[in-house]
Amino acid sequence: MTGHGMFGIPLRSDMWVVGADEVALSHRVALRSGTSERDLSGGRPIIGIADTSSDLNPCNLPLADLIPAIEEGIRSAGGVPARFPVMSLGEDLMKPTALLYRNLAAIEVEEMVRSNPIDGLVLLANCDKTTPALLMGAASADVPSITVFGGARPASKFQGRELATGTDLWRMLDSYRAGQLSEAEWSEFEQCLSCGNGSCNAMGTASTMAILTETLGMCLPGSSTIPAGHPDAYVNAHASGERIVSMVREGLRPRDIMTEEAFSNARIILQAIAGSTNAVIHLPAIAGRLGIRWPLSEWTRSGEGVPVLADVQPSGRKRIQQFHASGGVPVLLNQLKDLLELGTVGAGGVLSETLASAPAKPLSDAIRTRENPLLEGPAIAVVFGSLAPDGAVIKRSAASSQLLIHTGPAVVFRDYADMRARLDDPTIDIQENAVLVLAGCGPVNVPGMPEWGMMPIPQRLLDRGVTDMVRISDGRMSGTSFGTVVLHVAPEAGVGGPLGLVRDGDLVELNVPEGELNLLVGEEELHRRRSRWRQDVALHERGWPVLFQRHVLQAPQGCDLDFLVAPSNDFPERIDPVIGRS
Repeated sequence: MTGHGMFGIPLRSDMWVVGADEVALSHRVALRSGTSERDLSGGRPIIGIADTSSDLNPCNLPLADLIPAIEEGIRSAGGVPARFPVMSLGEDLMKPTALLYRNLAAIEVEEMVRSNPIDGLVLLANCDKTTPALLMGAASADVPSITVFGGARPASKFQGRELATGTDLWRMLDSYRAGQLSEAEWSEFEQCLSCGNGSCNAMGTASTMAILTETLGMCLPGSSTIPAGHPDAYVNAHASGERIVSMVREGLRPRDIMTEEAFSNARIILQAIAGSTNAVIHLPAIAGRLGIRWPLSEWTRSGEGVPVLADVQPSGRKRIQQFHASGGVPVLLNQLKDLLELGTVGAGGVLSETLASAPAKPLSDAIRTRENPLLEGPAIAVVFGSLAPDGAVIKRSAASSQLLIHTGPAVVFRDYADMRARLDDPTIDIQENAVLVLAGCGPVNVPGMPEWGMMPIPQRLLDRGVTDMVRISDGRMSGTSFGTVVLHVAPEAGVGGPLGLVRDGDLVELNVPEGELNLLVGEEELHRRRSRWRQDVALHERGWPVLFQRHVLQAPQGCDLDFLVAPSNDFPERIDPVIGRS
C-alpha cells in the first residue's frame, strides 16, 4: 500500500514506512532513531542529504555548517531530512588522484538511493571531483535532486598581495625554483596559503563545476559562487531544503533538468568563464549517465563566437569571490542569453524567467560585458592528428599566444617518476623550443589520470627566463594551472596510443588555430614502433583500482566506467528494485 499524505502523490519512501506489519514498523523505528522525527506514518517525503564533508578535505568542511539550515528548510516544507555520508573527494590529499574515485562516489550515491527510502536528494558539493560524482550518481538514481555548495575559501595575503589558491602556488613555485624566493619566504608563503576552509578561489575545477551545475539548473540561481562562511550560504541552504521538497511534489527529476539543451548551455558557459579543462571530462560523464553524447570536436565549436567574460585567475586577474560580487552566474548568463537555450527548466524554474529577474549588466568588471571581453574565444580548444587520433584538449586562454603554432623536438618522459627524476638532468639536451612529452598518465595507466600535465619548466630554462613551453600528456592538469599545455591525449599511451611511440628528437607539430597535433614521423617508422609496442601498465590485483582499470573509458567519453553509461537518451525508465518501474 502506498500513502499519498499531504502531497497527494505516491512517495517512494511509503513502500518502507506505510503499513501495520512488523516490516513497516521496524523501518519507522530505524528512521525515528536516526532522524528523531516522530511522524513517520507516510506521506512526508524523506530527503537524503548526501554529506561529503570530511576532515581529510578542507575544501568541503564548510558544508557541515550548512546541514542544520538544510534540515530546517526540509522540515518547514513538510519533509523529513536524513543525512548520510558520501566519500569526500579532495584533490589535495588523495593519491594518485581523486578522479580515480569519482565513479566510486557516484556509485555510492546511486546505490544509497536504490537501497533506502529516499524521495529526493540534497547534494553537498565543493571540491572539484565531488561535484561531478554527485551529479553522476543523481542522474543515475534519477530522484529529484538539488545541489548546495560550500563556497570558496577567503584570500590571504603574501607580501601585501592577495593570493589565488592553486594558481599562485604554481607561480610561487616557479619563483622559488628560479631563486627569486628565499627559503624563509617560501616557508612564509606556505603559512599564508593556509587561509581557511573552502574550495580554491580561482577559476579552478571546483568553481568551474559549481558554475556549470548552476547553468545546468541543478542548484538555485545565484547560489553556486556564494563564498564560504557568507551569511547568504545559510539562507541558500534553508531555501534549497525547502525547494527539494517542492521538487519531489512536482516530480522534477535530473533527467528533466539536465537535458541536451542544458548541456549545450553548459559548454558555452565553460568557454565564457575560461573554465577548467577537467570539465571536458566531467560534463560528458554526467551526460553519459543520461544517454546524452556529443563529439569531442563540439568543444571547439561551442566556443566559436563566445568571448571570455569572467576576469578570474588563471586566465584573468581576480578571484571567484569578486565574480560572485559582480552578480555571479545569472549576470553572466544574461550577457550571453542570445547564445543560450532559454527554455531549459532547473531548480529555480525556466531559465528565461530566471534571467528576467537578474541584473542585465555586471556589477563590477570581474564579469566583463560583450563589448569589453577579457579574451576572444574559444577559451578551450580541441586538437586532432597523428599524435591524438581521438583528440586532445588545450586551454587557449591560459596559454602563450606565440606557442599556439609551434614545431619542436620532443623530450620524452615515460611516466611521472621519470619526469621528476630527469627533468633537471644536465645531461639531457632540453632547449627552449623543445616539446615536453609525458606519457603513461592516462585513465588506465596510473590509474586515474592525475593532474600531472603541467610539467615544471626545466631549471636551466627557468634560470634563463623561460616561463612557458609546449607540454603534451595523456593526463590532466588542475583548473588553477596555466601554460601551453596539451592534455587528455587519446587514446592514452597505456592502451597503445601514439603518445607512447614518441621518441626523443621526434618533431611534434602543434597548430591550435587549425586544430592539429601531429607527430612528424614517417608511417613506416611508426609501423615499426607499433610492432614492437607492448603494454607496460602496472595492473592492480585487488580492490577498486582493478574494476576501474578494466572498465574505464577514455577521456573523450568522460572516464566513466563502461557499464555505468546509459545506452541512449531514450533509454527505458530504470527498474527500482523495491517499487518496480520508477
